[in-house]
Amino acid sequence: MPTTTHALICRTKIVATLGPASSDYETIRDLALAGADVFRFNFSHGTHEDHAARHAIVRRVEAELGKPIGILADMQGPKLRVGVFADGKVTLKPGAEFRFDLSEVPGDETRVCLPHPEIIAVAKPGSRLLMDDGKLAVIVQKVGPDWLETLVDVGGVLSNHKGVNVPDVALPIPALTEKDHRDLAFALKMGVDYIALSFVQRPEDVSEARALIGERANLMVKLEKPQAMENLEAILELTDAVMVARGDLGVELPPENVPLAQKRIIRLARRLGKPVVVATQMLESMISSPTPTRAEASDVATAVFEGTDAVMLSAESAAGQYPREAVRIMNRIIWSIEQDAEWQSTMARMRLAPEDYVADAIAGAAQQVADTLKAPAIVAYTHRGTTAFRIARERPSCLILGITPTHEAGRRMALVWGVWAFVNEDQQVMNVEDMVVSALEVVRRARIGSSGNSIVIAAGIPFGVSGSTNTLRVARIP
Repeated sequence: MPTTTHALICRTKIVATLGPASSDYETIRDLALAGADVFRFNFSHGTHEDHAARHAIVRRVEAELGKPIGILADMQGPKLRVGVFADGKVTLKPGAEFRFDLSEVPGDETRVCLPHPEIIAVAKPGSRLLMDDGKLAVIVQKVGPDWLETLVDVGGVLSNHKGVNVPDVALPIPALTEKDHRDLAFALKMGVDYIALSFVQRPEDVSEARALIGERANLMVKLEKPQAMENLEAILELTDAVMVARGDLGVELPPENVPLAQKRIIRLARRLGKPVVVATQMLESMISSPTPTRAEASDVATAVFEGTDAVMLSAESAAGQYPREAVRIMNRIIWSIEQDAEWQSTMARMRLAPEDYVADAIAGAAQQVADTLKAPAIVAYTHRGTTAFRIARERPSCLILGITPTHEAGRRMALVWGVWAFVNEDQQVMNVEDMVVSALEVVRRARIGSSGNSIVIAAGIPFGVSGSTNTLRVARIP
């Protein structure tokens, strides 16, 4: 059974990226103690050996602390880049003509290789190409069989292998590259809990990944393309979780549209009961500073007020100078917001009506009964985590204790708002009396509530059958 390892127990979870600054046992353990619930492995960087070593450490920390810790493997996805220049870089001047082609001859001030014929195939006059995270922009004037003539709109220095974004067209490329296929096979064999799919454009991208993953991990789509926003509901219907990847999304969408996209994604994910993560630049200044800016603290607070399941640290914890401090301050910001009466009333106002099937009716009723009785906890017996996911969708005012017989389900629940997962591999729940006794024991060990408080228990009968949630019970703490 877990013990209280957080200084502050928050409903909104923290995802921390591991990297060069956070690969040793002491640091990873400190991050978990500071409030990290899920660790992200970024497969854009590092070797399989690096990731395997971190995986072993996370599982060692998990066993020591006695709490499930989720692992998210983030696939790199298709990376579009320009070729090389004879002098390593050039300066593009606004109003100048510039050509992209398939020739591998090093570029100069007039042209460069664009080794992606799929871009040339779909570009049209008026299409924009953004480079170096949107710092430079050109507009296509003419399209040839193997070249694009463009006009520089926003100039600057362009150097070797800088990234290219094409926001105006859907590119005929798969979301999983050959590298991703290798990384995916390795991550699944290693035993990660979530696979993040990068640069999703269409529902078909999700279906392809789902066919490869099966039930071995939960699938998370990263929303960072305007085309994905056009297919948002169809994509979210097919995934298990979603990430608001504001880095590339902020390059391809006008900056003023990113907050609206974030709000729309969170709202729809909440309605569908899919965990949602807000990511990128949340505490960016803490890469080199021990404290965040006030604007960054407000950014985290906004995501918490919107009801996101989790907020994510990227370079702050992977490569920054203050990974521990970044997790601690994020935990403190979340805690401060969640103690605020306005946040609590906001969660109540945002509460969703249960959908018309038994398990969701039970989830909605559990929230209502818990609020009426001022219960300190809802205990959810769940085989795969689904019951806890549905109760979390209701955003109850108390904690959700998810009891499961499998480590896999416990780790997947680590990402979900308000859920504190408990893994009971050996426990046999045969009847309602066993269910109540076990639930009260979990509440006691979690040190939640006081003698005389009521708790609400949701379960499925017959026990041990996935997807059978049909029972609600109230018990009193002795």
